Formats: sequence, C-alpha cells, structure tokens
Amino acid sequence: MNASEFRRRGKEMVDYVADYLEGIEGRQVFPDVDPGYLRRLIPTTAPQEPETFEDIIKDVEKIIMPGVTHWHSPYFFAYFPTASSYPAMLADMLCGAIGCIGFSWAASPACTELETVMMDWLGKMLQLPEAFLAGEAGEGGGVIQGTASEATLVALLAARTKVTRRLQAASPELTQAAIMEKLVAYASDQAHSSVERAGLIGGVRLKAIPSDDKFAMQASALQEALERDKAAGLIPFFVVATLGTTSCCSFDNLLEVGPICHEEGLWLHVDAAYAGSAFICPEFRHLLNGVEFADSFNFNPHKWLLVNFDCSAMWVKKRTDLTGAFRLDPVYLRHSHQDSGLITDYRHWQLPLGRRFRSLKMWFVFRMYGVKGLQAYIRKHVQLSHAFEALVRQDTRFEICAEVTLGLVCFRLKASNKLNEALLESINSAKKIHLVPCSLRDQFVLRFAICSRTVELAHVQRAWEHIQEMAAKVLRAPGDGTAEIKN
Repeated sequence: MNASEFRRRGKEMVDYVADYLEGIEGRQVFPDVDPGYLRRLIPTTAPQEPETFEDIIKDVEKIIMPGVTHWHSPYFFAYFPTASSYPAMLADMLCGAIGCIGFSWAASPACTELETVMMDWLGKMLQLPEAFLAGEAGEGGGVIQGTASEATLVALLAARTKVTRRLQAASPELTQAAIMEKLVAYASDQAHSSVERAGLIGGVRLKAIPSDDKFAMQASALQEALERDKAAGLIPFFVVATLGTTSCCSFDNLLEVGPICHEEGLWLHVDAAYAGSAFICPEFRHLLNGVEFADSFNFNPHKWLLVNFDCSAMWVKKRTDLTGAFRLDPVYLRHSHQDSGLITDYRHWQLPLGRRFRSLKMWFVFRMYGVKGLQAYIRKHVQLSHAFEALVRQDTRFEICAEVTLGLVCFRLKASNKLNEALLESINSAKKIHLVPCSLRDQFVLRFAICSRTVELAHVQRAWEHIQEMAAKVLRAPGDGTAEIKN
C-alpha cells in the first residue's frame, strides 16, 4: 500500500468507523457465538500472496463483527465505561503514524514533554495538591501507565524498594530476603482483584481490611491490623485506598485512612480508576479530600474521560521514589540530557521499556471538548444513573443495594440469590442489553453502569422496561420463589 492508496483506504476506513458508531444501536449488544467460532472461519496459515483491502473489510463484517461485544452501544451497561471519542481516535491515528517509541526524552522529545504537561493539565483539573505536579521544578509529576493494575503494581514495587533500602540503611546486616518475608500490604475487602495480583507479583502478603456498612474501609480495623502485625514482628509498608470500588462504587475515607498511613510511615496509594474522572466536577471533588496524604494517585481517563484505551494517569509526590526503584542505564539508552534535571525519561517510571505517544489523545480531547465539555459529559451520566435508580425504587419488587454516587446502580430483586442469578441469565440471554453482577455481603447483585458516550434517557428507560419484563417471566416460572418477594 503506497501513500496514494493509503489516502483512499484511510478515508474509506474513517467512513466505516463512523458508520459503525452511528449504527451501533442497531447491532445486538452481545454476540451470539460459541467459543472457537472464529478459528473455523479463517485459514490455518497466513496467505502467501497479498490479499485485497476490499476482501479484508468484507471479512471484518463476516468474521469479526459477529464476535464483537459492542462496548459503545447505548445498551451496554456492564462493567464500567471504556472511553471513546472521535478526537481521541484521530489522535491515535497520528500516534500510529509518528510511531515513536518514547522511552526517553532523546527517543522523542515531544512525546516526553507533552506527557509531562498533559499530566499537569489533568492534575490541575482535579485540583491535586501542588506536590503531585511536575511544573518547572517540582519533585512530583505524572506518568501515563497502561492500566490501573500497572499503576498499583508500580506503586507497590516502589514502596517495597523504598522500605527495604530504609531498613537496610538502619540495619546493614538485614538481607532483602529477610525483609521481604515480613512485608505486609493492606487494602479494603472491596478493593479490585488487581491489588491482590500486585501483591502476588511483588512477593508480599496482602491483608484485606473489613469494610463498613457503606462498603468503605474501616480505618479503625486498619489501625488494629497494623498493631497486630507489628506486634507479630511483621513490617507494614503499603496501603491501597479505593475511591469508587468496582463492585458498588464505594469510597474509602482518605481523611481517616490517610493520617494513619502518615503516622505509621506507610506508602498510601489511591486507586480511583473509574471515579477519578468525576473529580473534575466541583460537586464531586470532595470525594478526593485527603489525597494530600497519598504518595501516589491513579485513575483511568480511558474509562470515563473520553480518551480511548489505553491511558491510565498516575501521579507521585516524589518521582525519585519511582526512578530510584526502576532506574537502569545501559549505554545504548543514555543521552546527553538525562542528568540535566530539566527533563525526565519515562522508562524509569514504568514496567515496560517502550511506550506510545499516548498524551496526544489527552491533548486532542482536552482541547476539543474543554473542561466544561468534559464536566457536562460526566454530569449527564450521573443524571442518567439517578434516573435509573428512581425507576428501580418505584418497583417494590426490587431494592437498591448501595448508595448511588456516580454512574453505577447496584440493585436486585428482593429475593434469593438463585432468583437474581436467573434474572441476570434471562436478561443477558435475550441480548438486548448487557449487565454483569457483583457480590455484596454474600448477596448476588446486578450492576447497571452508564457506559456509552451516546446513551440517552430513552435507552435507560427501555433497558428498565426490559429488566421488568424479564423479572416478570422469572417470577412466573415454576418454583420461582415468588413468595420470597418482600414488598
């Protein structure tokens, strides 16, 4: 494909993408295929001779689209949103064209410097404390990670290195192995599974702290766990606080947890993967109060801020905590400006070496929407979630299971887990909308998350009507447990 054909095919692809997104409401939200469907439709080996673009596009519709879950359908209410916008798509095209691997400033100065500035822009939108911003001479700063899972792992590994070096400086006879076997990290019992995975990869034990009646970490329980573990000769070193849990969007209280971490000398990492986008709105900024106690903070613009995946924003108060943990300087990666103090090499802030020009997406989106446009988008989703909550509360067969703060509603029939499982199965089998469940205090709960950029009140209302229809069918079924319904 030469430049001339690329121009022509590129325009065709843009038309295809625009048609797909404009017509996505007409596609079945969840695919009707069985595992292994695709292998039967394509050859077992790559073609020896070139094939035409036309044939490939035909196969996209014939082979790929039947197996796609349409995350951007206005009838997709599962998981949490994954962001999508036309400005971000255009920026991704440019990123692919430039094709730099921005592991250092020298590898692509614009890639490094735009990321630093965009992370400062975003930090200011969130009203983060000055300590988290790079500015022209700050000690902190932001970096784009691939996912919140990576950010948690990076924070844990940096905290592990920091506490190990501190203890060895005080007691040189201590080996790294002796310290490692005593390290303990903590998170709420509502924290994401990626926190537990970070502990597994980092080789440290992770303890779950009980949550309260609002599914927030109990600060008193954290303090008790710390005292028990210190008395047992263990070494507490790392705490993860979650703002907007995956199960029910609950919020740990940083103003309670933060002072404990500060007093005990523990690294506090704040995971706000979903909810963080909302903090650009003044009415939700209070949910971030106490972030001044954190050592690192992370959220995903690729969830709810119209920046396509992947773009996970992470800030640290002291970037030397990261670079000190991950810095390696082989001769082939060195450059003349690396020790100038004027720039940073992001390869020292992350697990991989290579990195894409992801800040272009932020630059395009922030400029083409503006802060006010992004705030309006968040507010619309929150309004729609409260509209759905109101519909649920009007039906006495159902109950709301957790406080609705942002764009997620947790609800269930006032009945057994078995009946609610049957309800979810009937909803997803019909494939008109798509939901996923969670477990809250051993109760099977349905989650309704406002996800699509194009979702409107009419879609929410139709989804609720469909849920009511499926509930009526489940309740009429033999052995349905209708008697369990409590009005």
